[in-house]
Order: sequence, then structure tokens, then C-alpha cells
Amino acid sequence: MDTQEWLMALMVFGAVALAIGSAVLLWEGIRAFRRQRAATRALRRVHREEKADDAQDRESILRRREEDEVGGVVGFILTRLPHQADVQQRLEQSGVGWSVGTFFLLSIGWALALGLAAIMVVDLLFAAVAAAIGLLLPWIHLARKRAQRIEAFEEVFPEALDLMTRSIRAGHAFATGLQVVAEESEEPVRAEFKQVHEETRFGLPLDESLRGLADRMDLVDVRLFVTSILIQREAGGNLAEKLDGLSRIIRARFKFRRQVKIHTAHGRMTGTVIALAPLVAGILLYLVNPDYMEPLIFEPAGRLMLFVAFLMMLIGFFFIRRITDIDY
Repeated sequence: MDTQEWLMALMVFGAVALAIGSAVLLWEGIRAFRRQRAATRALRRVHREEKADDAQDRESILRRREEDEVGGVVGFILTRLPHQADVQQRLEQSGVGWSVGTFFLLSIGWALALGLAAIMVVDLLFAAVAAAIGLLLPWIHLARKRAQRIEAFEEVFPEALDLMTRSIRAGHAFATGLQVVAEESEEPVRAEFKQVHEETRFGLPLDESLRGLADRMDLVDVRLFVTSILIQREAGGNLAEKLDGLSRIIRARFKFRRQVKIHTAHGRMTGTVIALAPLVAGILLYLVNPDYMEPLIFEPAGRLMLFVAFLMMLIGFFFIRRITDIDY
């Protein structure tokens, strides 16, 4: 295999990546234009004091579906993709700002780019594996951003509860406590509570807005918080005392979690070393003696052995991660 084939593969990958990037930018531009036009029309209807007869027209100023933002055949297809609602929820939880259409465009684009680049260098089997990896890359990025955002929310959440508790004990209403957290807390707690506060200001019932918060932040602590608020609104009681107790419980869980991470650090490091050691050793052997490694890369039997070894390494890594991942 000569240098020209590698250069051709890199050129194909770059061309496809640039094409997909341009398509994503065009997609986002169309969405922004249609959203702005729809908002302008809704504001004009409000200005003319037109009263909508059905509930869908009344809600269109706050929430719009993907089909309404894009329209046409593309919007029709997007709203009927499998697990589209789950993808939309994960996008909201991660805070990346992508639409469902952008996410699927990126997934297909990475799959095409890596698959076409691989087929220029190796055979169809490795091209299919590369395309599958490219298809999973946006999902991996989304899962990583979601985990980071939820972890950051959980770290700041006790401070937000303390802030709300002090506001309630000072004699303010719960809505004022929400506003204080939305203005003075840290991200991502600020953004989430700001959304709750704005939804309640625009007329959405508080229980629905809080349930939306619990759906976006899939945490036990947030569900306990929402449950405490809903019970207090139905049965009464000292809300400040409940929030203060919840804050203490969350801090105790943090302390226990850090102890668990300390005790499982050796196992997690073992899994990382086991996963990376064969890959690093193979790269070093190829750099030192390429003729020794070429049969393993360019022969069909060698590629099959590499694929089986990679699959077994991946299974072992996930098993170790699962063993060291303790629920609490």
C-alpha cells in the first residue's frame, strides 16, 4: 500500500466531512429562519388580539415540533424516525443545542466519511466497521456531554437548594426562590431553573414544569425535590425544612460516592490499561518493524484476527467497567 492511497483516503474523508458540515450549517440556518418567521407571525397574532380556538395554536408560541420548524418531506420523515422522542430528550439533557435533524445528519455524515475513507485503504469489512464507528461517534459525544452536564448539575444542586431555603425562610414565595436560583446559581442549575421559572411565568402549571425538570435531569435528587414540592403544595408543611433536609442528604451521598470512587479506582485503572495496552503495543510494533505487522493488517486472516481481538477487548473493558460501576 503506497502513500498515494492514504492521501486519497484522507481527501475523501475531508471532502465528505466538509460536505456534511455544510449541510448541517444549512440545516441550522433553515431552522433558525423558520423559527424566527413563526415567532414573528405568532407575535403579530397576539398584537392583533386574535384568539385561537384550538389548543395547538395557543401552544405554538412556546413549543414547536421539528416538523413545524423544518416543514415539508424532511420534517415529516424526522418526526417518524424510531426513538425520535428519546433522542430529543437526550439532546435536551446534554445541552449541546442540536436538533434531532442535526444529530442524525452528523451520524450519517461521520459514517459516510469514515466508511468511504476506509474502503479506499482496506477492504469492505473494515469499511463497514469504520462506518459503524462513525455512526456511533455522535452518540458517544452526546452521552459524554449528557453525563458531564448531569454531574455538574448534581454538584451545584445542594447549593441551589440552600439558596432557595434561605429565600423561603426570609419570607419570600416559592416562585421568588425559583427566580433567585435562576439568577444567582451556577450553570447548569441556572439554565434549568430559569426554564422552570419562565415556563411558570408564561402560564404553564408549576407541577408540569417541575416534572419537565425531572425528565431533563434524570437524577434521584431532582425527583425527590420535585416530589417534596408537589406534596407540600397539596398537604402543606414547612418547605424550607424539607429542602434543608434534602440538601443534607445529597451532601451525604456525595461523600459516600467519593469513598466508592476511591475504593474502585484500582479496578477502573485496570480496565483502562487492559484496553489500551494491546493497541499501544501494536502501534509501536508497526512503527519499529512494519514488515512484521503488515500480514496482520493486509491479509484477510490477519484482519479477522484483529477484529475478533478488538471485539473481545471491548467486551472485557465493558465488563470491568460494569463491575466497578456501583449503584448508590
